Amino acid sequence: MIALDHQRRILFRLALPLLFLSLASQARAQEALLELDPARTQIGFTLGDVLHTVHGTFKLKQGTINFDVATGQASGLVVVDASSGDSGSHARDHKMHKEVLQSDQYPDITFTPQQVQGQVLPKGDFQVQVLGTFTMHGAGHPLTLVVQAHLEGDQLTANTSFSVPYVSWGLKNPSTLFLRVNNTVAIAIQAVGHIKPVAAH
Repeated sequence: MIALDHQRRILFRLALPLLFLSLASQARAQEALLELDPARTQIGFTLGDVLHTVHGTFKLKQGTINFDVATGQASGLVVVDASSGDSGSHARDHKMHKEVLQSDQYPDITFTPQQVQGQVLPKGDFQVQVLGTFTMHGAGHPLTLVVQAHLEGDQLTANTSFSVPYVSWGLKNPSTLFLRVNNTVAIAIQAVGHIKPVAAH
């Protein structure tokens, strides 16, 4: 009986570190890093006016999102090149960069994620909400992105769209006496990136 108790104590001492290692491994597996591919990510904008609708694009500089699958806590930074805004008209774009975005002074438009709500599936289609801060023209604004995503292997494709009320955010409306444009601009993003697990520190 004494020998049996002694064996149980030895097994317990051996099993306890293994249990801690298993729990630590599970914790690490819940943390992931999404790296967006600037070359394969498309950012479009649409601005309506009384005559026609203006379409244009911006370019992604870089984008990384760290998130915990279990808790949804997120961090990272997505950076868009403000000076890359292109609507196909040199005169219109010059006015946009000089008078509205002031991209020489504010070269970056950023999104800082803080929380991912919804289940990130290991494969296939899913929808999540990403809460964070959208910063342009030097000021931050809370923003929730509804993201439709598809994961195949480690490659993620994601689509989201939202409106930016740029005038109420303090930017200038570029309307003239003969051309009136909306006070909001619609943004549509088609992003491609890769997800990989990261070890907890």
